[in-house]
Formats: sequence, C-alpha cells, structure tokens
Amino acid sequence: MSSIGTLKGLVGLVTGAASGLGRATAERFVQQGARVVLCDLPSSSGADVAKGLGDACVFAPTDVTSEADVKKALEIAKEKFGRLDVAVNCAGIGVAFKVYNFNKERPHSLEEFSRVIQVNTIGTFNVIRLAVGLIGKNSPTADGQRGVVINTASVAAFDGQMGQAAYSASKEPLGRLYAFGLFDTPLLASLPEKVRLFLASTIPFPSRLGNPGEYAHLVQTIVENPLLNGEVIRLDGALRMMP
Repeated sequence: MSSIGTLKGLVGLVTGAASGLGRATAERFVQQGARVVLCDLPSSSGADVAKGLGDACVFAPTDVTSEADVKKALEIAKEKFGRLDVAVNCAGIGVAFKVYNFNKERPHSLEEFSRVIQVNTIGTFNVIRLAVGLIGKNSPTADGQRGVVINTASVAAFDGQMGQAAYSASKEPLGRLYAFGLFDTPLLASLPEKVRLFLASTIPFPSRLGNPGEYAHLVQTIVENPLLNGEVIRLDGALRMMP
C-alpha cells in the first residue's frame, strides 16, 4: 500500500461505478494516481466510462449479488494491477412503497422488498467478504493497515421516512463508514425540476443538491487518514429526513 496521505499507487474496486457517486469516486481515484476496477452491471455504461479513464481503469461487469461476478472482478484486480487496497460499495437500489397503502388497499410488494435487501445488504456483504480476502494479503503499513473498506448509505437508512421501509432495513446494518444526503445523481436527474428544487430547499446548508465530486472527496479523505475507522460520517448538509 502506498504511503498514507495520497491515493497515488493504490488500487481500488468501486461498485455502482458507471454513474453517480461511484463514477465520481472512480474518476477521482484515477485523477489522483490510483488504479480502479470499475464494477457495474453488464447493461451499464461501465465499459465506456472505464475506457474514458484510460489504462488506469478496467471495467468488470458485476452483479454484486453474484459470487462468481465479484470473484471475477477481484481476479481482474489481481491480474491487471497486482493487488487491491480499497473497496468502495456504491451499488444500491431503492423503491418507494408504504408498508400498507390504505388508499389502494395494497401492501408493500414483498418481491420489491426482497430485491432491495438482496442488492443493498447481501450484495454489499458479498463484496466485503470477498474483497477483504485479497486486501488482507497486502503487507501492513507501520500502523498495521492493509487497506480500507467503505460502504455507502442514504440518510434514509438512519432517519426513517415514509415509503422507505425496504431501503432503511437494507442499509442500516452496513451503513458504515458514511451516509450521504441528496446528491445530483442520475436517479434525481430523472425527477421533474420542481421536485428537484423542493428537495434541494430541504437541505439546511448549503441548500442545494450535493455534487458527486464532494462525495468522492470524502472517500479520498477516509482512505488517506488512517485514524478514520469504524465510523459513520454524514455528508448531507445537516439534512434530517422527516417521517
């Protein structure tokens, strides 16, 4: 592992990296001299994103719920770059359902609840349990550090919100090292401008959507500071979601 204080020379694996927060993280790693295994679904634009980042980045088609896919991504990391220092879990999905909609007399879809748990919780754990095996082969630094694992969760994982039972249940157990607020990602970009403006206005300060680059900046800070460990860090402009 390279010396603390720089990303240069590190090898990172980033899931959900074809867009949004994951893509910003992959881009920042490459800009800072690291190399990246960019993981996302085969149907994503991951191959094009990786190509745009040059030889320091390689695309690994990955469904995080697949043991075979994650193992293959780790094999790519070892074959292409010789090691793995950092695993960043950005892959995740969400659905908006009330536990029971009395107006429509309809309960929360069990299939959708299971799908969110499968991707967000089991998928994240799948990446962690396999990635640490490769990270653990690194020679330790003077502090005994071999690498870093970073997991991502929305503030909905901590501030219970109506319609987010599945997401909150899926993310709370693994919502470390940080939670994020409302970021200007493809998911929010699909919403009407009026809704986007309203969401931005709910953030105390600064009253705007977060930039994925700000998220990536925090990832870099976590990796570079060896004393940051086992913490939940909120990057959300002081946003607290209302039920």
